[in-house]
Amino acid sequence: MNRYIDVQGAEMVFTSAKGRFHALHDIHLQIAKGEFVSLIGHSGCGKSTLLNLIAGLLSPTEGALLCDNREIRSPGPERAVVFQNHSLLPWLTCFDNVYLAVERVFGAKERKAQLRERTHAALQLVGMAAATAKRPHEISGGMKQRVGIARALAMEPKVLLMDEPFGALDALTRAHLQDELLKIVARTRSTVVMVTHDVDEAVLLSDRIVMMTNGPAATIGQVLTVDLPRPRDRVALAEHPGYVACRKQVLDFLYTRHGQPQALAA
Repeated sequence: MNRYIDVQGAEMVFTSAKGRFHALHDIHLQIAKGEFVSLIGHSGCGKSTLLNLIAGLLSPTEGALLCDNREIRSPGPERAVVFQNHSLLPWLTCFDNVYLAVERVFGAKERKAQLRERTHAALQLVGMAAATAKRPHEISGGMKQRVGIARALAMEPKVLLMDEPFGALDALTRAHLQDELLKIVARTRSTVVMVTHDVDEAVLLSDRIVMMTNGPAATIGQVLTVDLPRPRDRVALAEHPGYVACRKQVLDFLYTRHGQPQALAA
């Protein structure tokens, strides 16, 4: 495998006034360029912690993380994060929220006209071109999340990191945005790491699903390869034997074996 993201024996221990909490133990994970990987597990299993380590928002207690053969020491524009909360600035329009990120990354190298073109292109990509002048309070939750994704994509990141980006949305909006994300990833060929609690979402979107054991000292219990053809259609896959088998394997790990450590499978 081409190790575009390489997590090498990562440990994460948090220290507070209440003592030490061992969040992650001996995490080894390699992700190829252009791969879509989902992290799934019960609450408190360290999924978001692992994502934050890849983002550079946290530093491991032990071990190392590499992106494109460079050690991850801090956040960088090559690794864009989409949080469950869209984190849009309420006083700015949709356009300005995206433009702010574009200007920060490309402002020293490009003219304003080029920056505006990048911003418009990103909003167009997520279907928000008609709402550029609206502010966050004037659009729906799903539309806000689209703008958050547009802001991340506008930075042209090498890696897109998503922390339950659709978790707070209703079922229909979530399904629609999952379908849009499939199309966006196909067009941009982005490397994606996504945290999710949704088994169907993980199977629909992913090339591999990383299943985490229960914490404390959570680790990778199993890695499932989702060998389903792309492009994927949720209706066509609903009764596909491969889809059903993958879904059952994840559910078996999470609820039958209670997320306890299992032999690693690639």
